[in-house]
Amino acid sequence: MGWAAVWVAGHGYIAVGVILFLSSLGLPMPVVVTMLLAGAAAHAGKLSIVHLFVLGVLVENIGATLMYLAGRTTGWWLLGRLCRLTMDPEVCIFRSADFFYEKGARTLLIARFVPGLNSMAPPLAGSLHMRPFRFWRMDVVGAMLHCAAWMGVGFLLSPFLLKITNALAVVGHVVLGVVALAAFGYAAAWLVVAIKGRKYSQVARVTAEEVLERLENPTLDRPVVIADVRSHGYYDPGMQRIKNSIRVEPSRLLPELEALRETLAPECEIYVYCSCLRDATSARIAHMLNERGNNVRVIQGGLKAWTKAGFPMELVPEDDMRHLPRFD
Repeated sequence: MGWAAVWVAGHGYIAVGVILFLSSLGLPMPVVVTMLLAGAAAHAGKLSIVHLFVLGVLVENIGATLMYLAGRTTGWWLLGRLCRLTMDPEVCIFRSADFFYEKGARTLLIARFVPGLNSMAPPLAGSLHMRPFRFWRMDVVGAMLHCAAWMGVGFLLSPFLLKITNALAVVGHVVLGVVALAAFGYAAAWLVVAIKGRKYSQVARVTAEEVLERLENPTLDRPVVIADVRSHGYYDPGMQRIKNSIRVEPSRLLPELEALRETLAPECEIYVYCSCLRDATSARIAHMLNERGNNVRVIQGGLKAWTKAGFPMELVPEDDMRHLPRFD
C-alpha cells in the first residue's frame, strides 16, 4: 500500500497547488474549502502540513506576481477583463480600487481574505506602479497569513471535517468534486442573473453609424446627449471616450442622475455606451432611465464599435479622472 499512499499524497499536493494557482490568476475556485481539506489531510497523516504551507505560499505568490506584472504592463485593461468574470463588473472594479485607495499597500496583507479583491489587488498594485520588491514582500506575508489561517483551521478541525468528507485519503478527488460543485453553482448563479436581465433585452439599440448621423443632423427640439457609463476607463491618463460625451458613473447612479437632471431632460435623445460584454451596463442603465421617463437607447457594441468605425474621440478630461495613489 506504500505506493498508493505516495500516489494519494502526490495527487493531493497537485490538486491543492493547481486550485490555489488558478485562483491567484483570477478564476473563481473553492480556495477556502481546498485549504481546509488540505489541513485536515495533514492532520490525518496523508499530507505534510509544512509542505502544504510552503506549496500554498509559493503558488499563490507566483500567480500574484504574474498578475502584478500584467497589471504593470497593461494598466486597467486587465482589470476590466477580470471584472468580466463577475456578475456586477462596475461594482467589482470600483470597490476594489476604492479599497486600495483607503488601505494602500496594506491591502495586499488582507486581500486574499476578501472575495473579489483577492484577484484584483495584484494587478492594481502593478497599475499603481508599486515597486516590485515592496509588492513581493507584502504579498508573501499576505500569502503566509492566508495559508496559515485556513490550513491551520483545517488541521485543528480535522475530526469534524473527516466526518463530513469521509474521504480524506483521497483528498484530491474530494477537492475536484468540490470544484465541479462550485462550477455548477457559479453557472446556476449566472443563469439567475441572465433570467433577471431579460427585462433589459427590450431596451432599444442603435448602431454607431446611426448615432453619428443623428449628431450631424441635430434638431433644436430633440437635443442629443451621449453618456459614457463605462465601469472603468477613468483612471489611466490618456484614456479616451466618445467626443462630447458626458460621464455617468454606474456605481453611484442615483446621485449622478439627480445631478444631471437638466442635462438628461425627457426631451433629450440619450445614447449610452459602455465597454462590457453584451452592453450589460448600458442596457441596465438605459432601462432605469427609460422608467424615469427618458428616451434612452444603447449604442450597440459600445466604445469598441465606435472606435472601430473611426468616429470622433477625445481624451477623458482631467476633471473627470479618478486619481489613485501611486507608489513610485
